Amino acid sequence: MIEEPQAGIEAVRAAGRAAMGVTGQDVRESLRSALRASHAGWYPLLALGLLAIIDTFQLYAYVTLGPDISASLGISKTAVTMILVLDQLAIVLASLAAAGLVQRVPRRGLVASTTGMAWSLMTLLTGLVTSIWQLGLVMVADGASSGSVHAVHKPLLLDTYPAATRVRVLSAYQVAAVTGTILSPALVALLTGVVHLGWRGVFVVMGLICVASSLIAVRLRDPGFGGQDTGRLRDAVRADATRRDGGGSAAPVPQSGDPATSLRVMEIVQRLMIIPTMRRTLAVAAALGVGLVPLNSYFSFFLEQRWGLGPTQRALFFALVPVFTAIALVVGSRHGESLYRRDPARLMRLGALLIGGAAVSLIAVVAAPVFWMMALAFALTSAMLAGVVPALYTGALSVVAPRMRPHASALLGVFLVAVGGILGLLVLGSADSRYGPAGSVVAVCFPCIVAALLMRSAAGSVNTDLDNLIDEIVEAEQLTRLDARGVQLPLLSCRRVSFSYGALQVLFDVDFSVEDGEMVALLGTNGAGKSTLLRVIAGTGLPFSGSVRYRGADITYLDAERRVRLGIAQVPGGRAVFGRMSVVDNMRVFGFTHGRDRRAVDRGIERSLAAFPRLGERRNQAAGTLSGGEQQMLALSKALILEPRLLCIDELSLGLAPKVVGELLTMVRAINATGTAVVLVEQSVNVALSLVERAYFMEKGEVRFQGRASELLDRDDLLRSVFLEGAARGLAGAGTGR
Repeated sequence: MIEEPQAGIEAVRAAGRAAMGVTGQDVRESLRSALRASHAGWYPLLALGLLAIIDTFQLYAYVTLGPDISASLGISKTAVTMILVLDQLAIVLASLAAAGLVQRVPRRGLVASTTGMAWSLMTLLTGLVTSIWQLGLVMVADGASSGSVHAVHKPLLLDTYPAATRVRVLSAYQVAAVTGTILSPALVALLTGVVHLGWRGVFVVMGLICVASSLIAVRLRDPGFGGQDTGRLRDAVRADATRRDGGGSAAPVPQSGDPATSLRVMEIVQRLMIIPTMRRTLAVAAALGVGLVPLNSYFSFFLEQRWGLGPTQRALFFALVPVFTAIALVVGSRHGESLYRRDPARLMRLGALLIGGAAVSLIAVVAAPVFWMMALAFALTSAMLAGVVPALYTGALSVVAPRMRPHASALLGVFLVAVGGILGLLVLGSADSRYGPAGSVVAVCFPCIVAALLMRSAAGSVNTDLDNLIDEIVEAEQLTRLDARGVQLPLLSCRRVSFSYGALQVLFDVDFSVEDGEMVALLGTNGAGKSTLLRVIAGTGLPFSGSVRYRGADITYLDAERRVRLGIAQVPGGRAVFGRMSVVDNMRVFGFTHGRDRRAVDRGIERSLAAFPRLGERRNQAAGTLSGGEQQMLALSKALILEPRLLCIDELSLGLAPKVVGELLTMVRAINATGTAVVLVEQSVNVALSLVERAYFMEKGEVRFQGRASELLDRDDLLRSVFLEGAARGLAGAGTGR
């Protein structure tokens, strides 16, 4: 195993947390001073904030002018609503697409400015449509371009400004988004009520404003991934390594960007869903979305029925409430940043407190006996819920690797808008039909309470997940340095791997390595976790912590199919063949990674049939009708066809006669002799140790022994656990002859 990275992790842990913005200090400098010190200035924040403002124009204009659009184009209210749903669906789908677009090449500034111009043009074109199809196309295009807001804006801000200022920066961005909710209805009211424009004129004017505003963002640039946090952490690792090496250059080591091991969009999504804090914040977003997304629609009916407010009065009410929200965000951001700097868990607990407070104030909204008390309670509710957003995104994005933050931000938007919004329409619609508008407002309290509990739960995991991220970065940086210095890295290295089946944890901080061309035995009791570890290596099981590296590259969350293409093959225990397919067809399936190279597949099949003559005699026979030994031969032929660098074999000898086992072992030796490293999982110590020089022994999900096979023979305490004392004594007596 590689010991240097683990030693380095502990040495730079404190520096790593400081690099991630957790300095343990209160906020002392103003945001202006902090932004000036970052050399980025105000421009990126102002440009992205302006894009956030104009992003609201199309939606608010469409919702407000929906009846006019319906009458002019001769389409039903249902059609108008359906087009709006398609617009929101396009936003959801496009957000992940935008994340995938920028995950390898840092071009988020270009994507942000380009998509801003695109939705600005769509806003303008809305005023020129003449049919329902044109309207639907323009609205879907608007939603598709707006998806970048969820995926790109906040991660770009995190990489632009110092980590210690991220709460205030995200709060300032949230103020811009809130400002959009003030300006949008006000602008619609101005253009229709004062200038007396029709709905087409409103969209044209707003579109021109959007186009002019989006031009301001054309100078946005992408500073790269992680320069403000993980980049500083890598600098700390290099400085520490230079100090321990007694001087020398601390120049950055180039990071490999091998497409073969770079995660794809859905692999990144899988990886994110394993992080406890990420899972919980996504659940928080969904619960908040239940109340936030449809709340204003139902609250309008409440204002009309309970307080008798007309359209103009309701519009004025909704325009003034965000002013209070923006002020609260500005005032509270400094305190939130102090909490994050001292302890990210405190920031998450503050978020939970704000959500709980919003639930209480909603009850006060419904119960208020006079209008001003109701308005104050609703403004307080809106301010507290808006304050949750910076805390939620800061906590979630801080525990995620920078290249994955666009995906994490997109997922938060998906869960907030799509998952929570759709569920909210169902919940509030049901409450409204039974209890009226007041009942629908009160119903929002319940998802808020759930969100508060989930946010409180996320506070318990955020520090651990932050440390896990630091560990991953430190390990990757030091391994890269070792590789640059010419140090031979293991072919396979599993470090501190932990795995669970649901709530049942099976592996506990397992360390395991295989050198190039080596054969290693993995022994242990039933249920020790041997087969599970092979699943983690092969990619059919993803660990919730730890890492799996292949030739130095991190493949922990790489799909199983891609691992096969890298050279990792597995012969699973038990049913390792397709029973209804013929022997030859099974072999052709094994060779799928050769693609259209039929000659390579045919050569592999001929090698397999030559190595196992009995399979040649039964080449057209269904695999399910073969004997157990013959099925194992067929399964083992996978290695002859794929020619992997690493072959994992699970329970090769299970239920087979000694003669058959001997034949299989001969072939395993032959495969290993060609340079293929082999991991052999066995319960039979005599079978395993007759092949290998090095062995691991597992018990209850932990590695109890690793070392030379001959040394394992002296560990009666381990061998006795699988009732193999006799086999151990026999092997010990014969061991000198090996």
